[in-house]
Amino acid sequence: MVDMGGLDNLIANTAYLQARKSSDADSKELQRRRRSLMLPGPQSCEQLRQALATDFHSLCEQQPIGRRLFRDFLATVPAYQEARGFLEEVQSWELAEEGPAKGSALQGLVTTCASAPVHGHPHPFFSPALVTKCQAATTEDDRASLVKLAKAEVMAFLQDQPFREFLASPFYDKFLQWKVFEMQPVSDKYFEEFRVLGKGGFGEVCAVQVKNTGKMYACKKLDKKRLKKKNGEKMALLEKEILERVSSPFIVSLAYAFESKSHLCLVMSLMNGGDLKFHIYSVGEPGLDMSRVVFYSAQMTCGVLHLHSLGIVYRDMKPENVLLDDLGNCRLSDLGLAVQIQDGKPITQRVSEPPLAQRGGTELERRGEGCSFPGQTEPRT
Repeated sequence: MVDMGGLDNLIANTAYLQARKSSDADSKELQRRRRSLMLPGPQSCEQLRQALATDFHSLCEQQPIGRRLFRDFLATVPAYQEARGFLEEVQSWELAEEGPAKGSALQGLVTTCASAPVHGHPHPFFSPALVTKCQAATTEDDRASLVKLAKAEVMAFLQDQPFREFLASPFYDKFLQWKVFEMQPVSDKYFEEFRVLGKGGFGEVCAVQVKNTGKMYACKKLDKKRLKKKNGEKMALLEKEILERVSSPFIVSLAYAFESKSHLCLVMSLMNGGDLKFHIYSVGEPGLDMSRVVFYSAQMTCGVLHLHSLGIVYRDMKPENVLLDDLGNCRLSDLGLAVQIQDGKPITQRVSEPPLAQRGGTELERRGEGCSFPGQTEPRT
């Protein structure tokens, strides 16, 4: 005869032990992930401190972590904080729409430059000549020119004594710790892979999540065999090098780059708003309102101008390669056909091959492109 009471206890105890075992495993995994997120100790940063070039533009403007930590450092010194506040006001004025508000902001900036001494001493970052010119400015063009000159003087000021003090501060030590952490090797085990977002001639794009942080990205996986078969290795490496140089809110950014046994992987910004072609043809009535056309055109132009400032030609502008984020802002993607201009030499090679009817294969394979990001409508740092 079966002891039903004993059987119930056995089932309950087994379930409890399994839950306890699972909980212990989860706790150990959580602890492991927390340890992996800890910054390296200061002693492990000395080699990088000696090797890293102390360039203001690279450390405090191009790199997001350096820019953030430098601003935090400026906030600890009243005069430096005042310079930072002025630059933020200038940026707000530069990005403001034309109208009375922008004119008022311009007048306020000129007034700041021409103001009387603050806290018993003049602004340490404005030259006496600039202050005199600001006091005599009468036209809007004069004021705009003087504000640009004032911005240049403030930037020159920050690159001098404040930057030297930053390099000797704990804020720079923290920056080095982040850089050492950033240089740790990354592999496919670092990510959780989700559904495929798009396919191309060299591979596919899928959504991935960083296991330690939970942040979502788009991973462009380039098949090594396909790259070798179609002589696409140089193109893939060039795209990686270009993405490493790019720093613009209007171009997709590269968060990680690694390789597995079978793929080269570029982990980039995940754009949840879909591509521009989808919005033109599949959302409501075909086409876009003129206000949206102007808005997107301005953002695309900013992205292209940033590439041109780096000596890079995009060569693949089309609606499928313009992606939208959660807020409706757009970014250029798929830099597989972009090229770096060498010593001012003209670009002579062709972008595409003969028509599809003459070659066969998919359109992406015909053009020799890497993966694009078509139709990203769902879900890097």
